[in-house]
Amino acid sequence: MFTQLKKIVMPMGVSGDEGDISAVLAAEIAPYVDKVYNDALGNLIAFKKGKGKKPKKLMFAAHMDEIGFMASYIDEKGFIRVSRLGGINYQAASFSEVIFKNGTKGVLVPEARIPQRDYRPENYYVDIGAKSKKDAMRRVKIGDTCRVAPSLFKLAGSRVAGRPIDDRIGCMMLAEAAKAAASFENDTYFVFTVQEEVGVRGAKTSAFSITPDYAVAVDIGGAGDMPSCAPLAVNLGEGIAIKLKDAMVICNPKMIAMMKEIAEEEKVPYQTEILEGGGTDTCMLQQAAGGCIAGALSVPTRYGHSAVEVIDMNDVAGGIRILAGLCQKKLN
Repeated sequence: MFTQLKKIVMPMGVSGDEGDISAVLAAEIAPYVDKVYNDALGNLIAFKKGKGKKPKKLMFAAHMDEIGFMASYIDEKGFIRVSRLGGINYQAASFSEVIFKNGTKGVLVPEARIPQRDYRPENYYVDIGAKSKKDAMRRVKIGDTCRVAPSLFKLAGSRVAGRPIDDRIGCMMLAEAAKAAASFENDTYFVFTVQEEVGVRGAKTSAFSITPDYAVAVDIGGAGDMPSCAPLAVNLGEGIAIKLKDAMVICNPKMIAMMKEIAEEEKVPYQTEILEGGGTDTCMLQQAAGGCIAGALSVPTRYGHSAVEVIDMNDVAGGIRILAGLCQKKLN
């Protein structure tokens, strides 16, 4: 799975500019579904017809966008100010290599005059090595997007680190579940959503279009096994996390119970997650049209929204088995 994840991590796809990663994911999942298409907002939707007598509509969602930046101003010396796309951790991003969509490289740095811990966006700029505004504008235009350079590397055992694991790991899990499912009882939609990092926008439009009966979002979550971290009953390597609630959603008890049941039948270790802050596509899936029975799987993750997000691939493997089990399950 490491090689597969690396293939999905590397393409660019900052919020609002997800075309590159969408094309890669479309090619990955197309052999295992009946139809693949993009909607007007850019969500990638892969559909598999169910073989049940009265199939329900089952929707899986994972966001393919990543946090990043958009060039907003170029000064006379060629330094570029950028507007953030999503929840940037400027402390983590300081002095990072960034890459624009056209391949131009630069570094994201804070102004020398500011206090060391003043991580406000307006205090940062991108240096591409240009000698002047004219020189910079030959390489970067206002509105061009960039990202912190992607990476993926192995740590000890089954653990890996890099970016953007959020939420390319969820995208990989959806594609792998489509491959692994022995059958499809329900009309199943694998949706790779756009613009999650700037307000769960893709989940909203796709869910209103599909109007699912059941839905599951897959995203990264937190971990409570780091030094001096806030109390959280989720640890790396102890199983995929079945979400109970976060700041934006209370998951449906029926979906929680179904996922626990599949995990126990498959002998998949799992944890339960309660987050006091944050949210995922789940909140929009739950509220679409007349509402649906919605839940979420979270991949336990350390150092989210940094260049060194850390996960355990054994947790991921268990989550894929739960998703495949839902594909095969007759839903009432």
